[in-house]
Amino acid sequence: MAKRNNLLIFILTIGVFGILTTEMGVVGVLPLVADYYHISVSQAGLLVSLFALAVAISGPIMPLLFSGINRKKVMLLVLGIFVLGNIVSMFASNFTILLIARVIPAFFHPIYCSLALTVAATSVSREEAPKAVSKVILGVTAGMILGVPITNYIASETSLEITMLFFAVVNAVAFIATLVFIPSMPVKERLSYGSQVSVLKRPLIWLAIATVIFIGSATSSVNTFITEYLETVTNISGNILTLALFILGLSSLIGNLVGGRLLMRNAIKTAITFPIVLGIVHLLSLLTGTSTGPMMFTILLWGFLFAIGNNVSQYWITSAAPEAPDFANGLFLSFSNLGITIGTAVGGLFISGMGAQYIVLGGLLFLLLSLVSILIRKYMFDFKKHLSTEGMK
Repeated sequence: MAKRNNLLIFILTIGVFGILTTEMGVVGVLPLVADYYHISVSQAGLLVSLFALAVAISGPIMPLLFSGINRKKVMLLVLGIFVLGNIVSMFASNFTILLIARVIPAFFHPIYCSLALTVAATSVSREEAPKAVSKVILGVTAGMILGVPITNYIASETSLEITMLFFAVVNAVAFIATLVFIPSMPVKERLSYGSQVSVLKRPLIWLAIATVIFIGSATSSVNTFITEYLETVTNISGNILTLALFILGLSSLIGNLVGGRLLMRNAIKTAITFPIVLGIVHLLSLLTGTSTGPMMFTILLWGFLFAIGNNVSQYWITSAAPEAPDFANGLFLSFSNLGITIGTAVGGLFISGMGAQYIVLGGLLFLLLSLVSILIRKYMFDFKKHLSTEGMK
């Protein structure tokens, strides 16, 4: 049973890696896309922001609509759509076609990722769930951060078309592995749409949603423009730039695993500490940004903490609605992507208004807001716990 669960989680991790690499991998090639289609870098950024917006819109709806269908069939459907979308992207003759070929699959993105997180959590005991989920989020984090330097390297050594082929191949591998190794997964206990949606009546879930948005905005306002930052502020390019992005990605993988373990030990303490520590690292970048050596250390810390942020966000919202995991994970995907859209827009404003060095100021603002929302939830939880204790007396 343990071997089967490990294989299942491994395949799910590959699947979310393929989907998230498709979403975020283009961050590393936005200047190349701009040159190829004769548009500005900010216009090329629509490949990131509109993809994220599509996920944000479909996040609460699509996992809900597909929640009663055999999970293996749903996963194959979504992976197939991503393979097809990436093949169309390879041959896109203009930017509009490329944008459409990316945005359509984006609407199906939350279905697969939500199912992957739910299946991972339910395949083990409740105590082990954060650890199992962190392994799937490892694929999310790898796609979001490690996918950027991989894509950047492929594009610099080959072409934009081969980069799109890479996206297609990764999704195809996940499709084949799912088809061959994952057994049929019919839904045994289907929750009604109404019972799942009813969790939105809780103030606690809305506080969790706010936290997810703020954390997503805080990390994306910096991460989306990391290539631009390193090129213009740190003045690195070529192989050194690729190395820096790999450091960011590899440290994020470590941070992801550490984040799962920290949440198992003390979830509240981990959530409160995260925005404080990342805020300190943002301030550190103002001192190290122009020096290659010190900036490599800052990048390592960025990657480590960005990954923990994903773990905190997912746990924070699913713990507020444990009886509706598919819907809660859909909300996590939706609002974290809304955070990406907001963070990308704010980061772009700081770049155009003050320069790339100051994108961390937007990150600091959102981290402060996330800390406030986390502390309010903690206060509410402690207050309710106190009332229930007093009532028992």
